[in-house]
Amino acid sequence: MPYTVGPVLPARTLSGAPQPVLPTGDGLLLRPWRPADAPAVHAAFQDPAMHQWHIRAADSEEETAGWIRDWRRAWEEERGAQWAVVDPGTDELLGRVALRRVLLDEGVAEVAYWTTRTARGRGVAPRATAALTRWALDEIGFHRLELHHATANAASCRVAAKAGFTLEGTKRSACLHPDGWHDMHVHARVQGD
Repeated sequence: MPYTVGPVLPARTLSGAPQPVLPTGDGLLLRPWRPADAPAVHAAFQDPAMHQWHIRAADSEEETAGWIRDWRRAWEEERGAQWAVVDPGTDELLGRVALRRVLLDEGVAEVAYWTTRTARGRGVAPRATAALTRWALDEIGFHRLELHHATANAASCRVAAKAGFTLEGTKRSACLHPDGWHDMHVHARVQGD
């Protein structure tokens, strides 16, 4: 049965070129992950605050090296795009920003992020999210980007608002965290926002 509309983004929209380095224009750099980042990712996940809103734990640097291999493969397979957020002068890892659940045919993806303990409170997450959003909507041509976070996570709600994502509603009991089921806010940006 034929489709009545064509794909929003064709195959190889992402994998047809190397993953780019994205400067934020305000003192951060989004760059592809490197195998040498595994110790810094492992260290970031030793922070108990990470476990409050992230369901993954990192038991070893070998485990985080596997994550990085998967993040790099996700670009090639066009199912996701993950960047290390770093200080451009020192290459210190400050966080991660990503497009997950990429659906090229529909022109939709989900934005996700985390920051290291030392980066919190410095505007890293909203600045990195805004830079990724500009690239995804304006340069690549995604139509819609969604951002989900637990309603109890006020800091993530502030990041979404600062990055220009409109709060669209609440998904009830939508995500299981270590402390139980959480309602999730759904924010989005679409072409033309």
